Amino acid sequence: MGEGNIQDIRKDYGIEELSKASVLDNPIDQFELWFKDAMKSEGCEVNACVLSTLDENQCPEGRVVLLKFYAEDGFTFYTNYQSKKAVQLARHPMASMTFYWRSRERQVRVKGRIEKVPAEISDVYFKERPEGSQIGAWASPQSQEIPDRAFLQERVAETKQRFAHEELTRPEFWGGYILQPIEVEFWQGRPSRLHDRIVYTREGEVWETKRLAP
Repeated sequence: MGEGNIQDIRKDYGIEELSKASVLDNPIDQFELWFKDAMKSEGCEVNACVLSTLDENQCPEGRVVLLKFYAEDGFTFYTNYQSKKAVQLARHPMASMTFYWRSRERQVRVKGRIEKVPAEISDVYFKERPEGSQIGAWASPQSQEIPDRAFLQERVAETKQRFAHEELTRPEFWGGYILQPIEVEFWQGRPSRLHDRIVYTREGEVWETKRLAP
């Protein structure tokens, strides 16, 4: 069972506070404010978040992905369109993203509808990726069972040979998704577990804010 008691693991929060009066009118602007703040203190992979989807049995399934772009219309990440998450999104195109920035005692949850980004946008991003990542996108049959790592290495070698004398273009089965938010919650850790929670909900083109109990 390991040393110590997991029930004794505690942390008291309190470096910041959050209120309806302090947040910006638009959740994307508020997200940008917190994201840039986290970039200064969180270190690498500040853009890591848990993407949660629903499987065929309506059971939530989460995994860490990397946010690659955010704007007024939503939050973009990239993956294999034949992966497990992609199959789930095709069946149920709703998802959530959860960001946690430990250094700032902050969490952001984003919920909304998922769509594929236009192919030309995926093309541009694919060209910006390191060559090894481009080859990996071609070589990995993501989420499918494979016999061993040697199988992947062989696929990588075959991909390198294939594109030795031609442009390494984006495979049609790989590209971006954008999560278009309908709800965004900002959580700030506070003392005695009395955390601050401000949630934005969308009413047409207008964002409304509410304060939630911790």
